[in-house]
Amino acid sequence: MQNEMDQINVIPLVDVMLVLLVIVLTTATFISTGQIPVDLAKATEAGDRKDVPLVITMTSNGKLFLNEDPVTHEELTRRLQTHPPHSLVVVRADRVTILERFVEVVDQVRGLGFDQVSLEVIRQ
Repeated sequence: MQNEMDQINVIPLVDVMLVLLVIVLTTATFISTGQIPVDLAKATEAGDRKDVPLVITMTSNGKLFLNEDPVTHEELTRRLQTHPPHSLVVVRADRVTILERFVEVVDQVRGLGFDQVSLEVIRQ
């Protein structure tokens, strides 16, 4: 009986730690990249702003999102009108988005009186 208690079995501890590690890495990936997958364009000069902007996301298949919520063009106009025009608006567009669709959305936002509209890109 004494021989059985001489060593500590660490296999269950390692199993639990590996499961916790997988959970942490999985949730950290979702937190860092956001919920909407968009392949952003690259730029050598990108600004760093500390304000909390209104984020409009355009996916490669043409869907629009306002701060993680799916919207149509009409809903986008209605929901942006509830914010003050001096608010910062950031447009995140997939790099394969048709330029005409991007220009339509930016024109729609600028037409509502927002003068601080910028494009989010990845720094090279």
